Amino acid sequence: MVGMPAKADPSIGYQLETIAEDLGFPWDLAFLPDGTVLLTELDGRLRIIRDGVLDPTAITGVPDVYRASQGGLFDVVPHPDFATNQLLYLSYAHGDKSANATRVVRAKFDGQALSDLEVIFDVSPTKDTPVHYGGRIAFGPDGKLFITTGDGFNYREEAQNLSNTLGVIVRLNDDGSVPSDNPFVGKDGMRPEIYSYGHRSPQGLLVTDAGAVYMSEHGPQGGDEINLIEAGNNYGWPVITYGIDYSGARITPFTQMDGMEQPLKYWVPSIAPANLELYTGDLFAAWQGDFLVAGLVPGDVRRVDMEDGAAVGEEILFAEIGERIRGIQMAPDGSLYILTDGDSGAVIRVTPN
Repeated sequence: MVGMPAKADPSIGYQLETIAEDLGFPWDLAFLPDGTVLLTELDGRLRIIRDGVLDPTAITGVPDVYRASQGGLFDVVPHPDFATNQLLYLSYAHGDKSANATRVVRAKFDGQALSDLEVIFDVSPTKDTPVHYGGRIAFGPDGKLFITTGDGFNYREEAQNLSNTLGVIVRLNDDGSVPSDNPFVGKDGMRPEIYSYGHRSPQGLLVTDAGAVYMSEHGPQGGDEINLIEAGNNYGWPVITYGIDYSGARITPFTQMDGMEQPLKYWVPSIAPANLELYTGDLFAAWQGDFLVAGLVPGDVRRVDMEDGAAVGEEILFAEIGERIRGIQMAPDGSLYILTDGDSGAVIRVTPN
């Protein structure tokens, strides 16, 4: 699961086109049925890209966010029936320095503004650290909503505590209610929203058309992971990890333990995986069925070659951009959109030569 990645295959030609720039820490994109692209900036703005052009006016009605360090506006995801109900889901850091947490809301979007804002989920308890929020959202083919949450950094042991929602993936109905078939429903002292637990800082999440749930998460110093998520399972943090503390100290002597899941792939040293995409398009046919992982460090995209559910190889892509990569997402036409990180971030479209 650890090995030297290959350099990009020069036979697969592509071109890079900058769609938008000078953005305030772009974090996520969403593609709407009419071709509109929505863009979140960590600084708290929700933007519109139409016909490849960024609208200079931000969408109004976006809730106030707690903007500090890793906190701000995170994900934007349309409801599966957006064409008829116009519902968008947003995740963001809510609160203040002494008490903040990840919040998910939904609202109506009329093309210019949000209205009828409704809170769907709040992580609890709150924390006093501005890091490790999670904040990634994805719908499954059955309409269930998955949300990643982080451990809050100073609260890592809570990722093993099923009485709170730090360091977990939650699964909800689209209105925020709890599905009756969630794994911890009806169990004393356990939060019924929880679908999986033992996570550190999960910022990548996807659900396939077949309903398989995959996530990527940041390890400490080393130990970044891709995991196949299954209901009720414990993914080990901080009891097992392939990483060490930033100080160089050992967090745990264990990399494996009975009752705790092993990753599909892990990285030592870290690549800081900020997003996870499964390529299913036709424009880059050689990449079909492979994961694309946005890496903040050193700043590239990793194509993880998947064969029969196993990670069998890795290739470095788009290193020539020379920036921290916050996100990579596939558009409906099979092209790729890359987000670069920072206070002068950009949106870059990737198409074949």
